[in-house]
Amino acid sequence: MKYTTGMNRRGFLKTSAAAAAASGLAAPAAFAQSYPERSIDVVIPTREGGGADRLFRAFASVWKNYLGTELEAGFFPGASGRVGYEVYLGRNEPDAYSLIFGNMGPEIAVMITSEADYSFPEDFQYFCRVDSDPSTLFVAADSPFQTVDDVIAAGMERTLSVATSRLPHPASIGALLLAEHTGAQFNLIPLSGGRNTLAGVVTGETDFGVLPSGSVASAGESVRTLALWDDTNPMPEKLNNAPTINQHFGTSFPALVSARAFGIHTKAIEDHPERFEFLSSTAKQAFDDPAWLEAAAAAGQPLELVNYGDREACTAYVDNMIEVARRYKDLLTGA
Repeated sequence: MKYTTGMNRRGFLKTSAAAAAASGLAAPAAFAQSYPERSIDVVIPTREGGGADRLFRAFASVWKNYLGTELEAGFFPGASGRVGYEVYLGRNEPDAYSLIFGNMGPEIAVMITSEADYSFPEDFQYFCRVDSDPSTLFVAADSPFQTVDDVIAAGMERTLSVATSRLPHPASIGALLLAEHTGAQFNLIPLSGGRNTLAGVVTGETDFGVLPSGSVASAGESVRTLALWDDTNPMPEKLNNAPTINQHFGTSFPALVSARAFGIHTKAIEDHPERFEFLSSTAKQAFDDPAWLEAAAAAGQPLELVNYGDREACTAYVDNMIEVARRYKDLLTGA
């Protein structure tokens, strides 16, 4: 893989402008403007110290070298992420000096199920995904279920209880898709967070659980992964060589992953296209910098889950999430 150099933005602009002048060409407009002239604010719709915070700080520590300015986080947890989006879209100016860093899947599901007064892509868009963590179906280490087929067979005989961190979540949607496809009977039990969800499965409070793979892998030998919702198993050794749902059942479900990404006001893209292009290009440079992997590892992020996605990839993912969240809206709200 070819990586970019560690040259900072100031040096890059100076060198590029000099090269353009030497060749008799005018420097591009992007070099002539002074953006960014100050730090860039980033709204994080979850608590300080959480997974999004750690991943943001790791990425920002590298991205700032390409931006030539700092990224300053503000935390607005509440209503499963909705508060952060309301703050971002309601208070912050669409001038490309303000971004949001969120977990696309759960937060888009909340947008749909809660009938939020903001929408995608009309009000905001994502442009840089930094990770991709597939939803997994897992059981306790001593569970009688040895395969996902055992789960389905039991679900045909009785209603199985399914631990999930919250109802509007890609993992919850995965369970609903699987139940509909196979005819198995599942009852989602939201247990408020990954730690409680793991505990609910390990103690036998529920028959099985669904969570992002990073949380399941961190539980070690106390649980066993039976299947996951993605194109491939990114950590086969840590996830019991579990098959993907699509491979095993011949389905074509969308990738149901937790994926953190930077977003921006749609109006900022429209009004300041040169600023948006600069943000997008430097974010990709930062992602390709080996220093990012070092920072991610130091933050406790499994490197198997580090996965870049541009604006097009983020939009395709969100479109799929909107479709399935609308489809199961009643079940994801407990109605």
